[in-house]
Amino acid sequence: MKKKLTAMLTALTLLILPIGLAGCSDDGKTTVRLSEVTHSIFYAPLYIAINKGYFDDENIKIELQNGGGADKVMTSVISGSADIGLMGPEATI
Repeated sequence: MKKKLTAMLTALTLLILPIGLAGCSDDGKTTVRLSEVTHSIFYAPLYIAINKGYFDDENIKIELQNGGGADKVMTSVISGSADIGLMGPEATI
């Protein structure tokens, strides 16, 4: 149980911390580089929010990139080429 909690807190930290550290672009918007495992119906709320301009309303620019697998998404988050990674829990172990 303690290992699961530690893994969940680590994953949460890796997901939330970069939002505060994301650099600002010239247009005054905070750029968040988001890497996903693959385009999936599970991420539909994210796609809708991007297309409806909800992030633009909050001065956030989302750079969405397809990682091509959980291992590659985790690598991009750890290396700093992505701020947030959308993947399953298997990549954190």
